[in-house]
Amino acid sequence: MSQERWDAVDEFVEAQLIDEDPALQAALEDSERAGLPAIALTPSQAKLLHLIARVHGARSILELGTLGGYSTIWLARALPADGRLVTLELNPDYARVAAANIDRAGLAGLINIKIGPAIESLRELVAEGAGPFDLIFIDADKEGTPAYFEHALELSRPGTVIVTDNVVRDGAIADPDSQDPRARAMRAFHELLGADRTGARRVSATTIQTVGAKGYDGFTLALVER
Repeated sequence: MSQERWDAVDEFVEAQLIDEDPALQAALEDSERAGLPAIALTPSQAKLLHLIARVHGARSILELGTLGGYSTIWLARALPADGRLVTLELNPDYARVAAANIDRAGLAGLINIKIGPAIESLRELVAEGAGPFDLIFIDADKEGTPAYFEHALELSRPGTVIVTDNVVRDGAIADPDSQDPRARAMRAFHELLGADRTGARRVSATTIQTVGAKGYDGFTLALVER
C-alpha cells in the first residue's frame, strides 16, 4: 500500500459521503493564504469527530488546538443552538484567522477562543469551574499531551468522551528507543492510560491506527468512567 492509494481512497470517500461546503473550503484556503501549517484534519476525519459529537449528544465541547478553525467549525456544527465550544490556541495570528473563519460560518456565538499556552488556559478553566465538558478534543502540541489529558479529566464528568489525535506517529510509539519527542510523549500518554487501567480506572480507552491523506497515524478515544 502507498500514500498515493491512501490519498485516492480519501478522495473517493469524500466525494461520496461529504458535501461540498463553502465555509469549510474557505477556512482551509484562508489558512493556507495566511501561512498556517497544513496540519488540519482531513474532511473524513473531521466528519468522524462531528458524528462522535452528535452521537454523544454533546452540548459542551473543549478543543485544544484551534489552528485555522476547520475542526472547530465541524465540532460547533454538532452542537445545539444553546451549546458552547471553548477552543484553545497558542498563536494569536492563528486565532485571528480562526475567528474570521468561524464568523463567516455563522458560529461566533457558540465559540470562545482562548489564546495562550494550552496548559495555562486549562488551569484557568479548572479554576473558573468551566467544566464539565461533554466532549474534549486534544490536538495541540504533542509533547504536552500527557499533561493536557490529566487536566482534561479535571474538566470532565462520567460519560465525557476525550479524543486525542496524532498518537501513533508513523508507528513510532511502539519503539521504546525512539528519540522523537512527540513519539515519546505519545508513548508516555499510552503508559499513563495503561497505569490508569490497572489503577484508578478513571477511563476506558482504545487507540485506532489510521491511514489516509495525512499518512500513517491514529487517535485515542477515552470514555471517562469516574
